[in-house]
Amino acid sequence: MGRIAPVSKSELAQRRRLLLRRRRRVAAIGLWQLLAPVAMAAGLAWATTLPGWVIRRPEQVAISGNEFLSPQAVRSMLPLEYPQFLLQVRPKLVAQQLESMGPLTKAKVIRQLFPPGLSVEVEERYPVAVAEIPGTTKEATGGEKGRTAELGFLDSLGVWTPQERYTSLVGIGALPTLKVIGNPVNYRPYWPVLYSAISRSSVRVYEIDWRDVANVILKSDIGTVHLGASIDRFPRQIAALERMKELPKQVNPTQIVYIDLKNPDAPTLQMTNAQKKQPKQ
Repeated sequence: MGRIAPVSKSELAQRRRLLLRRRRRVAAIGLWQLLAPVAMAAGLAWATTLPGWVIRRPEQVAISGNEFLSPQAVRSMLPLEYPQFLLQVRPKLVAQQLESMGPLTKAKVIRQLFPPGLSVEVEERYPVAVAEIPGTTKEATGGEKGRTAELGFLDSLGVWTPQERYTSLVGIGALPTLKVIGNPVNYRPYWPVLYSAISRSSVRVYEIDWRDVANVILKSDIGTVHLGASIDRFPRQIAALERMKELPKQVNPTQIVYIDLKNPDAPTLQMTNAQKKQPKQ
């Protein structure tokens, strides 16, 4: 067995110094890896508070995806005060607040650093009908009792939004002329089917009375129409109404009380003389 060569004290000291340097270098690298992200975050935070990285005007918010609402209308719903530091804007929270407003179903908010601003992409809740909810009896001015109705708008799915959520905005499209009377809670499950049918019909329907769920009543260009309550018949009933669009040329409209379409295969006319008449289709 060979003998291990002796190591001098100077060599041992040199090895210790090399080992100590290596450990210090490793520690320095580890400390830098730990502090670098913190330093970068602090630097970014400081940079975003500089005067150049501030949203000073609503016009620095770019709006996309809107058709019914103007960019100005969407910007007016933003829960922001100007000037606003970019880092203080919480995109997810801003998006959630926009979606809770009513006119918007979805919103996505992204910070833009160059140039400083926000990008807001939206999906709108397009109003297709004015919805009137009959009010409860309240004490009116002068001690008299009266009934006040609550007004709002419906989308194609039957979601109700208070009227002021739209009318308080500047720069919106034409509001719908179709009117629905009744409580949306009662008719919302059936609304998409009926609205889909009347929106495709060549006979204009301008009012739907849904106060009595057992008999839905339409007001149309060719007269008042009673549909009954069967949702399964709504498309066939509107199709039958469309086939009767020449009715005002065949019968004096002033003599028709209403068109009975409860059975779309055998519609009848309720006349002013209390007799029923089978119309031509």
